[in-house]
Amino acid sequence: MDILYLLVPLSVVLAMIIIGMLAWAMHRGQFDDLEHQGELIFDPDDAKTRANARRQQARADAATSTPDHLPRA
Repeated sequence: MDILYLLVPLSVVLAMIIIGMLAWAMHRGQFDDLEHQGELIFDPDDAKTRANARRQQARADAATSTPDHLPRA
């Protein structure tokens, strides 16, 4: 029974670390382009070109959009 005093806090810390890593990966854009790796099998050059075009478009959209917390002009 005393082992629960160790295992419960350790499991909570582990869960928080896992959630933090998932949030970090989402923030860094790891899940933005899920199709890219699958497309590389068929035509590496074409897939890279399309993936780069998608990334550039996403960056352009993000640069021109106004954040929700700022008033629009």
